[in-house]
Amino acid sequence: MNLLRLVAAETRKAATLPAVFAGLAVAVLGSLAVTLLNSVSVRNAAASGNLERVVSTSPVETVFAALPLGTVGAVVLGVVAMSSEYTANSDDAGGGRQITATLTAAPGRLSVLSAKALVTVALVAVSAAVTLPAGLFLARAVIGDAAAEAAAPGDVAARALGAFVYWSLTALIALALTALARSGIVPMVLLITNSSLVSFSLLLSNVTPLARYLPDLAGTGLFLGDDADSYTAFDLVLDPLPGGLVMAAWAAALLAVAALVLHRRDA
Repeated sequence: MNLLRLVAAETRKAATLPAVFAGLAVAVLGSLAVTLLNSVSVRNAAASGNLERVVSTSPVETVFAALPLGTVGAVVLGVVAMSSEYTANSDDAGGGRQITATLTAAPGRLSVLSAKALVTVALVAVSAAVTLPAGLFLARAVIGDAAAEAAAPGDVAARALGAFVYWSLTALIALALTALARSGIVPMVLLITNSSLVSFSLLLSNVTPLARYLPDLAGTGLFLGDDADSYTAFDLVLDPLPGGLVMAAWAAALLAVAALVLHRRDA
């Protein structure tokens, strides 16, 4: 089975998984909900004359400040793409796992992993393509006349691309960790906690500046742009290009290890 047919098969498989739609909903609706809350706060601060309470009155900054929550959706997409293979079927279906049927139909394990990675990135692209324009429209509508001057279109486009790259690399890291663990529980808990509750990289940055080279912190500059210095501890963030390369290196290394392990061990 060639890669194109594998991608088509994995796309059909993903379309049958409720958790995939949950991941898309978290990425899109979660980000928009935070954007709405941030926009209302900016509007209220402007109305009361207490603008010192907000980091920026720019709709663009309001949108990109909400994007870290969308990372949770990317994690779900990456985890589910692989963990569904190792979830036991119901007793009525024999109690087996999907991975056996998958590798019987497509023995090339590297091709299977590659197809899953491509489908995962495509799903992230869909969520980003909906979230970013909708977020900008929502923020501008809510903030209204209190909004700061509009950012240059080129800067917005670059940061939007950076956000997509950040989400995609996060999803691929989640995919690789799930392939290594052969379960989605540990990667899901670890990565969602790191993305939404406690950033382990930020905690480690209090101990060593080398924490800036951990994937989530390294890639943050991809979408924060010039406003990065306004956030606590983000003086450690790398510039977009080197930060993106570091994060991409992490994703590539983990995928390579996952491919090697998947090739060598029993299904």
